[in-house]
Amino acid sequence: MTEPPPLPPPLPVPAFGEPAVVKKGFVHSLASILDWSFGFVALLALLAACSVVPVLNFLSLGYLLHVSGTIARTGRIRDGFIGVRKASVIGSIAAGTWLVVWPARLVSGMWRDAELIAPGSRVAKAWHAGLIAIIVIVIAHIVWACVRGGKIRHFLWPQPLRFMHWLRTPEKFGNLQRIVTEYVVALRLPFYFWLGLRGFVGALAWLIVPVGILLIATKLPLGFSILVSLLGGILLLLVAIHLPFLQARFAQTDRFGALFELREVRLLFQRAPLAFWVSLLVTLLFAVPLYLLKIELTPRELAWLPSLLFVLFIFPARLLTGWAMNRATRHERPRHWFWRWTARLGIVPVGLAYVIVVYITPYLSWNGSLSLLEQHAFLVPAPLMAL
Repeated sequence: MTEPPPLPPPLPVPAFGEPAVVKKGFVHSLASILDWSFGFVALLALLAACSVVPVLNFLSLGYLLHVSGTIARTGRIRDGFIGVRKASVIGSIAAGTWLVVWPARLVSGMWRDAELIAPGSRVAKAWHAGLIAIIVIVIAHIVWACVRGGKIRHFLWPQPLRFMHWLRTPEKFGNLQRIVTEYVVALRLPFYFWLGLRGFVGALAWLIVPVGILLIATKLPLGFSILVSLLGGILLLLVAIHLPFLQARFAQTDRFGALFELREVRLLFQRAPLAFWVSLLVTLLFAVPLYLLKIELTPRELAWLPSLLFVLFIFPARLLTGWAMNRATRHERPRHWFWRWTARLGIVPVGLAYVIVVYITPYLSWNGSLSLLEQHAFLVPAPLMAL
């Protein structure tokens, strides 16, 4: 007799409470990629919007510092894209709300026209009553879409039967409050604000002396101005080549004292000199275009557009700074002297070019000498507001 064929190995059964692994199809993966991309755009827009609002701009700085600190701890660039999915929800709610309020806008325009043509007429009253009804429906639609997840598809298809079933549930408002509370807490706004505030204070402590000297130099006669500016420029050069990494170390350790551990940063530089040079080059180079935008006064209505450009430039700089810090912490010994001195010699012209741009800014900027206070690479991201 022939032996029966062996039975196939049993399929793995997930343990109790462990979700089964479900293979994602192409459509699901594509939708996830599109949702992430939309969330990243929404995140940049939110950072830009906060950067032009006093006090809220500390949230932007705190987030950017947290990006560099997270990558410095983990070493993975993808870990720096923090909160993209949450930003996707906020962006979807904003876009969906903008879409569903259009009927109310149209009816509101018809009502105003009717009031202009025949004030108090029956037609005007009918349009007014219709506007109130549409506003109630739109508000209910927005709330229901947010309850279901706040995605664009939730705004486009309201599922009225499911909404009626939700209205009959006894714990609907309690669950809604819990969902909103959990979402707001997960945003970690107090954490970002406190991190940004401390990072701002520490950076200001480093910059106040060189920037103050440059400010004083703008008020002096030409001969004294050159000498004083030379002193301020040298000090600013020394600060500029160290401060990005001091801020990253502060965000990595969450210790305010790390902002002043200059010796530790110099030791870390010896372990990854080329990575430090690349990240410093990108940080200072990407800060230069913001100075060019200050030649003409930007209208207040368009202040968020340069801020969006600022976030687009400073975000990759913070990513690279965290990456350089992680490379340094993973190496136990200093690199070869050739690479250390190559990076040192390369850092000097990079920092010197940045100092020259900062020095000539008061003579080109709309804000004059006050533009020296706008150190985009280190302080709060408010490129068009003197701080």
